[in-house]
Amino acid sequence: MSEIAARPDATRKFLVVVDGTPECRLALRYAARRALKTKGMVALLYVIEPSEMPQWLGVQQIMREEARDEAEALLHDLAEEVQRLAGLTPELIIREGIRREQLLKLIEEDPTIRILVLGAGTGTDGPGPLVSALAGQMSGSFRVPITLVPGNLSAREVDELA
Repeated sequence: MSEIAARPDATRKFLVVVDGTPECRLALRYAARRALKTKGMVALLYVIEPSEMPQWLGVQQIMREEARDEAEALLHDLAEEVQRLAGLTPELIIREGIRREQLLKLIEEDPTIRILVLGAGTGTDGPGPLVSALAGQMSGSFRVPITLVPGNLSAREVDELA
């Protein structure tokens, strides 16, 4: 048993990887409701991924600043939603890099993260690249449970499950 699991006073943190998708909001709703019921907290991770187009240094800097402003705006919007749903103030985290790599790094760095909550897309492309990678190939080696919230659930259904 790990040290954190043995401590009854340890914070139980539900980590949600956020973007602008509807399934992300369902995952957020689930995490907020579960955190409220279990006296835990919510952390929201937004990863700014590198541009695939080579840019001049000045253009690249402007794009990074715009991406950061967009990330902050979305995180603050979602933080208000967590506050409304559960009365909790979430931890807001912005990282730059490859989403999967930054997520794995954060989970290794923060022992209070107990559950990863992801929204699964319902489109023809499948549940999403992060869900596919983590719930498939990597799930057996992950140090925290992964909760997948189907993107076709209603808010009421998510509340009932949480």
